[in-house]
Amino acid sequence: MTPAVDAFLDAHDGELCALRRHIHSHPELSWAEHDTTDLVCQRLQVAGLEPDVLPGGTGLWCDIGAAGAGAGPVIALRADLDALPIDDTKDVPYASQVPGVAHCCGHDVHTTVVLGAGLAIAGALAVDAAALGRARVRLVFQPAEEAIPGGAEVMVSAGVLTDVVAMLGLHVEPHLDVGMVGVRAGPITSAVDRVRIVLRGPGGHTARPNRTVDLVTAASRVVTDLTLAVSRLTDMRGATNLTFGAINAGTSPNVIPREAELLGSFRTVDRDVWDTAPEMLTRLLNDSVRLWGADCELDYGRGHPPVVNDAALASLVRQVGADVLGADAVAEAAQSLGGDDFAWFLERVPGCYVRLGARDPGGAAPPVDLHAAGFDVDERAIGVGVRLLTALVFEIAATAA
Repeated sequence: MTPAVDAFLDAHDGELCALRRHIHSHPELSWAEHDTTDLVCQRLQVAGLEPDVLPGGTGLWCDIGAAGAGAGPVIALRADLDALPIDDTKDVPYASQVPGVAHCCGHDVHTTVVLGAGLAIAGALAVDAAALGRARVRLVFQPAEEAIPGGAEVMVSAGVLTDVVAMLGLHVEPHLDVGMVGVRAGPITSAVDRVRIVLRGPGGHTARPNRTVDLVTAASRVVTDLTLAVSRLTDMRGATNLTFGAINAGTSPNVIPREAELLGSFRTVDRDVWDTAPEMLTRLLNDSVRLWGADCELDYGRGHPPVVNDAALASLVRQVGADVLGADAVAEAAQSLGGDDFAWFLERVPGCYVRLGARDPGGAAPPVDLHAAGFDVDERAIGVGVRLLTALVFEIAATAA
């Protein structure tokens, strides 16, 4: 099917680039992706497909291939729709037009790649209706990947995994050259949970901390005690990390506050550690504040487990990637402590999460990292992603029962 996909990209590469730029300049936050959902839905309908939109109006999925009683197994392709609450500082024509909101994580590219792959597959089936055999393809455009809890669980509840035998997702990688992909068997991302700790005391004068509870000192000790303890009570090979991003306590230099709030994230690639993290942090917190006499409260927000790639599918990605992109185009993806709720899909079905190279090999400036205000990609990555996903779909379909 490679010639058919190449012909599709020759005819539609400009359209896909323009679509990505439109999404990039009109970003929408988690659970607010109404216009992005409408845009994808309308393009699928133009192609003669029948997408289903989630009841809330953000997120959709669309089946391609035979339907009805004789329908066969499903190969799912997942993209995420939402942007981040961040300013776009790039000086480009397609920069965000929405103050404080920007696609600085590549979800606009993911959406465009999965849409492009779906349109290419639909076009191939229009020429050869038997190209997929009994298999079907399901395009999954998920809302709220950046939220906790995210949109993956909503889509699972909506039934998008029905009959799915394999699920593929990808994420742009600004530190990997365009034309290359990264793959890894087993855990590739981390579990990510939100941590909120509140300390309370009677308050008082900074001249007499001995007569009250010095919450600022107690909060600073909680940060150092818990982060050190977590690093020593878990296996370092499991890549476990507790990091605080905010401490809010007091407003005056001579007043000991009555409350201190600490906000952070807990990350691990070790599923056993993730399962027991709330109990471990509760014990460590109580031990830390006991010396200072503060009251404490832990609000532990469950996010999602690690994304764990199926070994057989990871091997297939290596093989197909080498065939389609070149023998030197497939790299070993690094283990990341970033998270992705794609994990909830792979808790239920075999799948593989692939890194898509997005760095301009000839670029003079170093790449801007994910979630940074000036983030951008080499748009040639779109065609690479379409080629890889379509080739994987047809390869899996050829062996699916």
